[in-house]
Amino acid sequence: MENKVMKFYSKAGSNIILRAIPGHFATSHSHINYYVDMTGLKTRRSEAAAVGKAFVQRLPIETVVDTIVCLDGCEVIGAYMAEELEKGSFPSMNMHNTVYVVTPEFNVNNQMIFRDNLVGEIQGKNVLLLLATATTGMTMRRSLECIEYYGGQVQGICAVFSAIKSINGMMVESMFDTSDIPGYQAYEVHNCPYCKAKQKLDAMVNGYGYSKL
Repeated sequence: MENKVMKFYSKAGSNIILRAIPGHFATSHSHINYYVDMTGLKTRRSEAAAVGKAFVQRLPIETVVDTIVCLDGCEVIGAYMAEELEKGSFPSMNMHNTVYVVTPEFNVNNQMIFRDNLVGEIQGKNVLLLLATATTGMTMRRSLECIEYYGGQVQGICAVFSAIKSINGMMVESMFDTSDIPGYQAYEVHNCPYCKAKQKLDAMVNGYGYSKL
């Protein structure tokens, strides 16, 4: 597996590196031909800081950000984004001109929620949504609905890697997109050519009387 790891460099800076492994992988909503590894970008201080700074540099200076909602383990990147926002001239409605960095949870029904102690950091706040990956946009839509349910006003969407350019009329800012990974493809579960090829091979094997391993 290690020998298959490929590195891709962001146009935002050579110190922002995406690692990906070609193959056949399944997500909760689709099948893809690359496993996109965000571990380094999400956990290494220097890489997370570079991503956070690059995202903030792309925001219009008039963007108001009170809270950053982080998904997919992006809290370290979110913290550096908050630091960059506070160093710059970006307005905030929060007391002491600081930025909150929060993460939703999931209840027993797999619904995205914010606990009571965090609702005050969403309700009536200007929110920036931060994700690691966006393939089909389903998780993004779910997140937007959750933030709006709790009274937050989404001012921007950032995804380290995104296969979609916009959602609900809002642009998605990303460090990497499908043009950065040669041949990247995402398929609906019922329309995956890799699965169809395997089913066809299994049918041929069974047709010749061989048992599956």
